[in-house]
Amino acid sequence: MSSKKIGFWSVWALGVGGIVGGLFPALGVVIQIADAGAPLAFAIAGTIALITTYAYAKLSVAHPCRGGTVTFLNQAFGSGLFSGTLNLLLWFSYVVMLSFYLQAFGSYGVSLFTSTQPIWKHLLISLAILGATGLNLLTANHVGKSQIWIVSFKLGILILFITMGSSHIDFSRLQPASVSSLQSIFAGAMVIFLSYEGFELIANAAEDLVNPKHTLPRVYYSVIGFVILLYVLIALVTLGAEPIEQILAAKDYALAEVAKPILGQFGSVLITIAALFSTISASNATLYGSARFSSVIAKSRGFDFGSKINSIAQSSIGLFITSGITLIIANLFDISRISTMGSAGFLLIFAAVNLANARMHRYTNSKQWISLLGAGICLVALGMLIWFALQTDPQTVWVLVFMVGVAIGVEVIYYLSNNRQLRL
Repeated sequence: MSSKKIGFWSVWALGVGGIVGGLFPALGVVIQIADAGAPLAFAIAGTIALITTYAYAKLSVAHPCRGGTVTFLNQAFGSGLFSGTLNLLLWFSYVVMLSFYLQAFGSYGVSLFTSTQPIWKHLLISLAILGATGLNLLTANHVGKSQIWIVSFKLGILILFITMGSSHIDFSRLQPASVSSLQSIFAGAMVIFLSYEGFELIANAAEDLVNPKHTLPRVYYSVIGFVILLYVLIALVTLGAEPIEQILAAKDYALAEVAKPILGQFGSVLITIAALFSTISASNATLYGSARFSSVIAKSRGFDFGSKINSIAQSSIGLFITSGITLIIANLFDISRISTMGSAGFLLIFAAVNLANARMHRYTNSKQWISLLGAGICLVALGMLIWFALQTDPQTVWVLVFMVGVAIGVEVIYYLSNNRQLRL
């Protein structure tokens, strides 16, 4: 990897690139659940993410390292069953998040074709993950430069959509009477919480950042604040410009469909291209982060190959494993289930990170109550999400149980096979 330090805008682009790709698959999902309450659902999910960034900013300044979340949990709770299980669950959640982005890439890509046969969507999904994997085999410097260009392009198109679309809003479609119940709005917020997750990737780049103590907090808060505003405005324009029935008819590529009356056919194609760039850049950023912390997880469990395999090769092994499993999930699960699984995983992880900062608040110079509040909110949100899944799609809950069960099982097997004392 390159030894060059990176500045504010490179990391800002990495954070935004890791988040905004979630807009395209999440928009149709949240409108289907929350109806005209989708903008409020985006704001609620963003607020939970914003509270959690406080813990991440404090922990990243105290531990500016490539391990990110893995290091935070190990430092706070020790290298035991609890932190080990959460670290594996984080990796599972990354795989689910990648699948979320790739589903959107396939849906928007197919919308450009006259034929919408499922085979074309699966082919695009597979090509996208292979392309992102190839890009991540290059140096970190290539990854950073590609993120800045891709993020600038897609943000320019989205801002154009908001600017032009504001004159097409029919405010009668946004009246309080048409807003669904608060229960549906909160359910929608929890299901698409995954669309905000990418800010966690900033922690993985902290070690390479110029003046992290000063820059990291600015990056975290500005990234989340900007994305919340962007998501809410796009949801407002989308709902105000088209009847909700038409939006739901094309929910997998809703933004491209709504762009037609606003920007014309050319504008719709432009939005589709932005979606393709956005989701592939989000996959790129996610794979970049997962490759860096996968070796950290291996080393924390004694799987350090030392001189046999260098650090870049170790990251590449994690990259290939992540890409392979993502190919399977992205091609077999529908987008609503993927969103629910990923959101549940990250809500649990973020609750643990908030608790980690609360436990180390003196060391990180933090206000303990903020992180305790964040942990409580994440756990309540997780409970609401599970309850909603039980009402609408109980099989998804069993997938969540399976994810947690496998993570615990792998840790237990590790301890028993190495004749180590099993500690919580």
